[in-house]
Amino acid sequence: MNVTSQIKQPILKEMELFEKKFYESMTSQVALLNRITYYIVNRKGKQMRPMFVFLTAKMVANGLVNERTYRGACVIELIHTATLVHDDVVDDSNRRRGFFSLNALWKNKIAVLVGDYLLSKGLLLSIDNGDFDLLRIISVAVREMSEGELLQIEKARRLDITEDIYYEIIRKKTATLIAACCALGACSVIESEEQVEKMRKFGELIGMAFQIKDDLFDYTDEAIGKPTGIDIKEQKMTLPLIHVLNTCTPKEKSWLINSIKNHNKDKKRVKEVIAFVKNNNGLVYAEAKMVAFQHEALLLLQDFPESDYKSALILMVNYVIERKK
Repeated sequence: MNVTSQIKQPILKEMELFEKKFYESMTSQVALLNRITYYIVNRKGKQMRPMFVFLTAKMVANGLVNERTYRGACVIELIHTATLVHDDVVDDSNRRRGFFSLNALWKNKIAVLVGDYLLSKGLLLSIDNGDFDLLRIISVAVREMSEGELLQIEKARRLDITEDIYYEIIRKKTATLIAACCALGACSVIESEEQVEKMRKFGELIGMAFQIKDDLFDYTDEAIGKPTGIDIKEQKMTLPLIHVLNTCTPKEKSWLINSIKNHNKDKKRVKEVIAFVKNNNGLVYAEAKMVAFQHEALLLLQDFPESDYKSALILMVNYVIERKK
């Protein structure tokens, strides 16, 4: 049994029912929309986000979930799908998880409108059921994701990212959605604000580790679905590179910045940058930070009683940093 199946084991029943509810939550009177949402549902990824919602809920409430938990999982998946659809338009990307992206099949205008539709369906699902506490959690996540993306674009133009700014970018861009999953799961079943905040923090720490792992993939030659050196080509400042920029000589720093600014399409130069980052402990440093976030996340689970759900969450945390793609 692969790791994802092991993680899903304690919530198999919930995930099956969730898939039905998720599909229902997207239905429309417009045939074109239904055709597109059918396409989306049949090309789903690992569904890590709903898994976080259900595992968190069941861990904090002794195995119980309710209709609010399902709505929380649907809302997070609707919002996440909307952001992916919009990302593909922004990045002019024709593939997503090995399949054609919506914009490749139906053009940008339709893809943007579908993204907007999914976003509104997610918000209305909460409003129609009076889940205003859940709506607040998800709305904060949407705001922060937009801020994170824009902050990254702003900084990429100037290449002046410090390590603190990098953490702020990845916290908003990636970690905030996983934090929202865990907060939603807890909030759907218990009233303790302290416990909800604890689970939000847990999700945030996992998200930070997850993004650093993604950044490290830019320096590996394994087939992971994104080409090596793509972050450098796109002038994205990631942790291995930031660390090396902060620790190398002024001459080396100006060579690095010049390479990223003016030679980021030159394959040979990109390879040299990758080798330089590796040889100057950029990867070792980033891996150590990733493991620190992982350990901090695991500490937050210590006080919860042992259960299959807690074990699955621990497995999930470890999978995040040991995954090969």
